[in-house]
Amino acid sequence: MPRGRFITLEGTEGVGKSTNLATVVRAVEDGGYPVVSTREPGGTPLAEEIRGLLLGVREEAVDATAELLLMFAARAQHVATVIEPALARGDWVVCDRFTDATYAYQGGGRGEDVQAIAALEALAHPGLQPDLTIYLDIDPRQAALRIEGREHDRIEREALDFFDRVRRTYLERAAQYARFRTIDAGRSLDAVTADVQRVVEELLARSP
Repeated sequence: MPRGRFITLEGTEGVGKSTNLATVVRAVEDGGYPVVSTREPGGTPLAEEIRGLLLGVREEAVDATAELLLMFAARAQHVATVIEPALARGDWVVCDRFTDATYAYQGGGRGEDVQAIAALEALAHPGLQPDLTIYLDIDPRQAALRIEGREHDRIEREALDFFDRVRRTYLERAAQYARFRTIDAGRSLDAVTADVQRVVEELLARSP
């Protein structure tokens, strides 16, 4: 049984990740492959509990290192119980965010040490990297207008300069790693979806 492929979607809120995740899932299914759709932080009962701890609004300030460790605790559980078993049985996995988000949010946004993040990455999922990362890029100011009026979680309540740092880190990683495909998410949803469909079809064409 050939190993499945691993696709991740990255970006801040307001880029249309949920809609485009569904587009990716449909494209993979249309290509004839079984697919598992999941998200981070979360994806398992335990990891979803950790998600609640991470994103819940609270009076107590959350230490940046504690936040980083919780992210990887959820990820280790997710990889061990969902992602790796699915890939091993030949399923494709489509995940709403993965470790690139930690480099962007906790590394770029919070200023956590990149070497510490890399060490936790090697511990939580040694050797596992996405085959394709679709980064939906948008100016944080435009994104803020799109999600205006909805309830924001703890991290979504950060100031715009935090999201500027997040975006800058995403763009740096996109320039560094060939698995990235950067898509301008500031355009219409139809235009973005068409580009997402195209890059997934490119991966499908290269797959056995």
